[in-house]
Amino acid sequence: MRESPATNCPTVINTRFANAVIRSRRKLCLCATGIMGVEVFSSSSYVTLASSWRLCKTTCTICPHTNTSMAASSSGYSRMFFNLRKYANKSQSLYHINTFNLVIRTLWISGSKTQLQPKVHTKSLPQMVGVVGLEIHAQIQSTSKLFSGSHVRFLAPPNSLVSHFDASLPGTLPVLNRRCVEAAVLTGLALNCTINGKSLFDRKHYFYADMPAGYQITQQRVPIAVNGMLVYSHFEGHRRNPVVTKSVKIKQIQLEQDSGKSLHDDERGQTLIDLNRAGVGLMELVMEPEMCCGEEAAAAVRELQLIVQALGTCQANMAEGQLRVDANVSVHRPGEPLGVRTEVKNINSVRHLAKAIDYEIQRQMEVLQSGGTVLNETRAFDSKSGNTVPMRDKEGLQDYRFMPEPNLPPLFVYESEASVPAGVDPAQVVVIGRLSAQLPELPSVKRTRLVETYGILQEHSFTLVNEDGLMDYFESVVQMTKAEPRKVIGWVIKELMGNMNSQSLKVSQSPISPSALAELINLVESGHISSSTAKQVFQEMWKAPEKTVGQIVKEQNLWMINDKEELQKICKRIVESHPEEVQIIRGGNKKVLNKLMGEVQRETKGRTDPVQVRAILEKMVS
Repeated sequence: MRESPATNCPTVINTRFANAVIRSRRKLCLCATGIMGVEVFSSSSYVTLASSWRLCKTTCTICPHTNTSMAASSSGYSRMFFNLRKYANKSQSLYHINTFNLVIRTLWISGSKTQLQPKVHTKSLPQMVGVVGLEIHAQIQSTSKLFSGSHVRFLAPPNSLVSHFDASLPGTLPVLNRRCVEAAVLTGLALNCTINGKSLFDRKHYFYADMPAGYQITQQRVPIAVNGMLVYSHFEGHRRNPVVTKSVKIKQIQLEQDSGKSLHDDERGQTLIDLNRAGVGLMELVMEPEMCCGEEAAAAVRELQLIVQALGTCQANMAEGQLRVDANVSVHRPGEPLGVRTEVKNINSVRHLAKAIDYEIQRQMEVLQSGGTVLNETRAFDSKSGNTVPMRDKEGLQDYRFMPEPNLPPLFVYESEASVPAGVDPAQVVVIGRLSAQLPELPSVKRTRLVETYGILQEHSFTLVNEDGLMDYFESVVQMTKAEPRKVIGWVIKELMGNMNSQSLKVSQSPISPSALAELINLVESGHISSSTAKQVFQEMWKAPEKTVGQIVKEQNLWMINDKEELQKICKRIVESHPEEVQIIRGGNKKVLNKLMGEVQRETKGRTDPVQVRAILEKMVS
């Protein structure tokens, strides 16, 4: 490094940074020097600025004999000389700036030809945004595999559900499972896909120890369903309101067989193979890259879960691997081509999916902003650290050598029974019209119906539909009680869900039946018990479900006090024991009356009507 002679002010230089020394008292200095260092000096205390080679960050520190410190972020590079009228360049090494009484001296890094240029005022670039596409493998809910009669069961003993075909023994042939075809068609219809009357099977060649055939049977060329649409909703903002509805295109749905499972034993340095999962039927759903963040992707996957569960085509339990999601993530500036994408795998929950995508978007933005390059690679999500970590690069395009599956003819499905060829039994083929008639009420339709029929809030409809069995529970209570649905929803969401969540229970495991909750609500509506008392009774019912509501109320003497004379005696006793509060109320502070009401409720254990108690107290203190 060389330096222009002007002063003997101290300068700190190393291989990464060119430091500039500024003598100035209590002045904010932001660095914009690039890989060129600058000395600026004036009157008193020394300030050391470290300018990064990559223009990514600058740290300002004070020399030992000063007591001030400053820090400048990357945005400060273009702002340091905003108020300085002249700039240092290679031909002129010393300038006097009258405005600040400062002297600037340039420092040059050997071998670098970069020069400090005046700030050019250009239109700021648009902010980078994330782009997310999803590939989802949904395990078809079927008792047997896609091409063999082997049973499908989670946590079965290793290699106990393997047929000759699953093990790829010579001479074995695939036999297509009609149930799997019907499940794929049903899912396609629910997602507004076009069902191909003729689809084809292909071989996708790659070698893994858990793929004994050396290839996977899939549908690459002509899948069973294409051009669909998934409509999903999510909450925006910190207050989770309002509900925003969006959609994402479904490129295709294809049938394919699953691979086996590799179990790595690090201690013994070996890998064990379990082929129970080999050949299990999958639906691969490919979503176009139209989402922008983890929250949107998570909402789309959650909606898909609800749809396939309602259809009965997939149980969609991510913890058991029945729904596996791979996220393709990239970033770019709007109007520019999409950036290099990374594929994030090993995501086993909707919550982790949102975290993984948001982390990956932020990581790629930081890489690009620091002048780096995003690699086309496969990454895994580490749920403990919340980060994505590299698995393998994908720079080289893998050749899967797709070829038509010679052992399977084209797959035909028919629009209606009338279109089935003569001589073919309609009961033995897949008919789209027949499956369309079997479509159940889908989640979006359920939510709309709940809001319109019962007048509940939209966010409550999401809670009812998202929790398995909760909507049926709510509607059963509504049918058995005289209370308004909006009151019932409060009991279901707050009391019932609160207790279930605290004990990690499902609706089917609730100790309080819909009829028992309806009986409790009816007692409140009829005025036999107060709402506060009812909450106490609810907790007793949860602890002792064998007892009826009437038994609990009778045993604990929780019936409402409706005797007016008894109420007046209780209120009079409270008023006489709180003379100071009474004087304050008579002085015009009516809010203190709430304290007296609380005392009455405490003495009666909540067995009084607050409206009636307030009327009596107001009359007594007036």
